[in-house]
Amino acid sequence: MKKNILLGFIVSLLISCGKNNEPVISFYYWKTIFKLSETEKQTLKENNVSKLYIRYFDVGLHPESKSPIPISPIHFLESVDAFEIVPVVFIKNKVMLESALDIDDLALKTLKLVNEINAKNKISCKEIQIDCDWTLVSKNNYLKFIERFKKLSNKKLSATIRLHQVKYFKKTKIPNVDSGVLMYYNMGSIAADTLNSIYSQKVAERYLESLKKYPLHLDFALPIYSWGVHIRGGRVIGLRSKVTAQELKKDINFESISGTIFSVKHSNYKKGIFYEEGDQIKIEATSSKELIEIAEDLEENTAQKPNEIIFYDLDEFNLKNYEKNIFKQVVSCF
Repeated sequence: MKKNILLGFIVSLLISCGKNNEPVISFYYWKTIFKLSETEKQTLKENNVSKLYIRYFDVGLHPESKSPIPISPIHFLESVDAFEIVPVVFIKNKVMLESALDIDDLALKTLKLVNEINAKNKISCKEIQIDCDWTLVSKNNYLKFIERFKKLSNKKLSATIRLHQVKYFKKTKIPNVDSGVLMYYNMGSIAADTLNSIYSQKVAERYLESLKKYPLHLDFALPIYSWGVHIRGGRVIGLRSKVTAQELKKDINFESISGTIFSVKHSNYKKGIFYEEGDQIKIEATSSKELIEIAEDLEENTAQKPNEIIFYDLDEFNLKNYEKNIFKQVVSCF
């Protein structure tokens, strides 16, 4: 009897410890103007979110000089004092592909702009994140940039990591950062077929086993965004943001062909986009069920438990497509 009581106590303790060690919920904020809606504020409050990963600016190439330039720096219209802020800089891979790239200059100017944005908005940050989908061809420049930027910033440095960079890390190498964030989305090419380019369990399965061998600690970024793939004559002509299947079902100009594909019945303009009769829109999104599926797959294949689950991205349009407790459901799987 005493053994059963003791066993029950131990089981209860383990369950309790497991709950206390759940990853925290964080969000990416990817707009060029920082101003939270009431829905966004409520979501942050309900999920006890204390940390936001905010895109500060992109780095691209000047069309003529081919020199790196900042693109669309963020503007803050309200205070972020209530949150720990991690500035995120997205560097386009074509920047790292430049053979004559001045890496020292890029690192200095990138850090300078981050610091200027922080100073202007009275933000003090402990961590900076670099987002770049580097390749075998660009890896040398990228890895050198990370080394230089880390020394200059004297802060915790994290980097986004893609699935292919995990599986083939001996070739792609591992950046010298304090931690990584695995971007668990954008798994396929945007095409006119029926596959979902944002998330596919079949595609993910090709990489999952590699996670246990990856030596860098990883947190996970999961998708809550969606888009419409605009197809004309069997070819993709664009991505349409802020469009859902529910919305198209209510629009008399569109008819459902399947659960995710709609045909344009009558030529029309919608949110400034012209849709020609006969065009198709394929809705790509990640359902609540799939988010739970992702969490369970990751939990089974991860060597180290993540500290954070970061949802991409914080936007009222995205949030309204999920039940309120979905984020807590996801982290409870770990």
